[in-house]
Amino acid sequence: MKGNTTIISTLNGLLAFELAAMDQYFVHSEMYADWGLTKLHERIAHEFEDEKGHAKKLIERILFLEGVPDMVTRDGLSIGSDVPSMLQSDLNVEYAVANGLKNAIKLCETEKDYVTREILEILLDDTERDHAYWLEQQLGLIDRIGLQNYLQSQM
Repeated sequence: MKGNTTIISTLNGLLAFELAAMDQYFVHSEMYADWGLTKLHERIAHEFEDEKGHAKKLIERILFLEGVPDMVTRDGLSIGSDVPSMLQSDLNVEYAVANGLKNAIKLCETEKDYVTREILEILLDDTERDHAYWLEQQLGLIDRIGLQNYLQSQM
């Protein structure tokens, strides 16, 4: 089905964010594993899998609309150097993804592409309620109980 070129381009922009988030989560999860922070490693490895699933949904939709997925571009990739900066970098990517999804949903509404809109709404719900919220909780815990206590709880 020949899709709207603006929507395909927008989906590729979202794909760039998802691929960056996927790469960033992958590197961060391996850093946590190397540092012995197994709970963080397991959770962030799960986030990597979620981002891979998001990217897959976007790729499937782009292909359905007869577009070409851009697998080269990465937006927002920022590898942290310690736990707080890693969590904050991941949260920043999630905020950027959420903002991009909201803009894309508006575009889909304008262009009457309700199926794409529905797919993006599911991704937005996951991004806001699962990914961003969990990261906000972790940063809040660090503020409340201190970094050393937080790190000890993640071993």
